[in-house]
Amino acid sequence: MYIIIVGGGKVGYYLAKTLVNEGYELLLIEKNPKKVATYYERFGAVVMEGDGAEMDTLQEAGMGRADVVVAVTGEDEDNLVICQTAKKLFHVPRAIARVNNPKNEELFRRLGIDVTVSATNILLSIIEQEIPQRGLVHLIALKHGQLSLVEATVEDGSPASGKSLAEISFPPNVVISAVLRDGSVLIPRGDTRLVPRDEVIALSPRESEGALRDILIGAAP
Repeated sequence: MYIIIVGGGKVGYYLAKTLVNEGYELLLIEKNPKKVATYYERFGAVVMEGDGAEMDTLQEAGMGRADVVVAVTGEDEDNLVICQTAKKLFHVPRAIARVNNPKNEELFRRLGIDVTVSATNILLSIIEQEIPQRGLVHLIALKHGQLSLVEATVEDGSPASGKSLAEISFPPNVVISAVLRDGSVLIPRGDTRLVPRDEVIALSPRESEGALRDILIGAAP
């Protein structure tokens, strides 16, 4: 497997270091000559100086035979251009992009980037898991569309507590996937009655998450 990493910041450096140690064939592209000189001393010929957003650089790097391209520069625009060029012009099977501004993550997905990594959203998910009473915990953001798999714990006194699923007016297009109770998984049915401390896993459009949260947890004070 041939992997091309574009961007020699801390993320690119440590990613390249790990992959080299694991025996992968890779090339790290960085346009800062000082960094290139330092990395060349450490990694050898797997480091190349150049602008990864330019066609000539990508051709010289052998993008046409790459299996994976990973764009981890500090500029979202460059990461998007690199990944789109790799996929559309060089037909690279897999493109992975770092997204510095989480608002751009959905745009990247819509434009065909296979995997996006947003440190901000990852940290937000961790925080949500530490304080779940503040909202929904995002388990998975689905690649296509504005859908997420979320989890929420039913609170005492919430609108859903003590009611069956059939009695609850869930927002449009929300699907209750499972109910976790006392270590057991309940397959949801219309007559499944929610009780406090039930953990509800649901598939929800992003625009419906606020209403879903208010139903399962209760409106924020």
